[in-house]
Amino acid sequence: MASKRQSSFPPQTKKPRSAEAGSSGFPTEEKEQEATEHTEDIQKEIDKLNEQASEEILKVQQKYNKLRRPFFQKRSELIAKIPNFWLTTFVNHPHVFAQLGDEDEEVLHYLTRVEVIEFEDIKSGYKIDFYFDENPYFENKLLSKEFRVSESGDPSSKSTEIKWKSGKDVTKRSSQAQVKAGSKRQREEPDSFFTWFSEHSEAGEDELGEAIKDDIWPNPFHYYLDPELDDEEGEEEGDEEGKGKIHQPVYDYLVYVPKQASDVNLYMKD
Repeated sequence: MASKRQSSFPPQTKKPRSAEAGSSGFPTEEKEQEATEHTEDIQKEIDKLNEQASEEILKVQQKYNKLRRPFFQKRSELIAKIPNFWLTTFVNHPHVFAQLGDEDEEVLHYLTRVEVIEFEDIKSGYKIDFYFDENPYFENKLLSKEFRVSESGDPSSKSTEIKWKSGKDVTKRSSQAQVKAGSKRQREEPDSFFTWFSEHSEAGEDELGEAIKDDIWPNPFHYYLDPELDDEEGEEEGDEEGKGKIHQPVYDYLVYVPKQASDVNLYMKD
């Protein structure tokens, strides 16, 4: 009988586990606790840096808010020369448009200026001013809504009381489902855009205020000159020229439209 063949490799032996590890091979409870404590210490340092970064960012925002003010002022002066600028902008913004009733649009024909004012301490809040020409709906020339956050973090808001003329309070009209005149876009009519001035229950999450401050105000031309909306309406209207075009932009006033909030150079045609 042939003898068994001997292996040329030495026999393999298992390495002993570290005395510091448990039977499962994982660190002991003592080591786990030590790692957790060290991680918490490092996270505290990260949190401190994040707080410092937030403070620095606020300082930069405050600095550039001051630098933007004269440009915003000049922009507002030019916008005042464009008929129905703010009405067109609001109609072209989907969230604001959803708040508008037909009568609201008639009132907004008299809106000539909108200003967003962030407080010196940006974290404390902001105010939106709406300037109106003399109109048959209310006595006010200025309507404002102000949002504040207290030192304890509690949000609140307050606004101008609208002095409606007799029989002209559009917030008291019944809401109903309608098709907008001159357009095929259907929606359920809201009570009124102007009810927003008397609503203060959701001051910390006011979607309309935030849409105006964060989305529209930095560059309202984005919504005023809305080519996609113009193309969509053009397809629906076909050859019926002028139908549903009451918000047609006045291009004679504007040559260059800024793409960034910081780029606010405006030019007029000669």
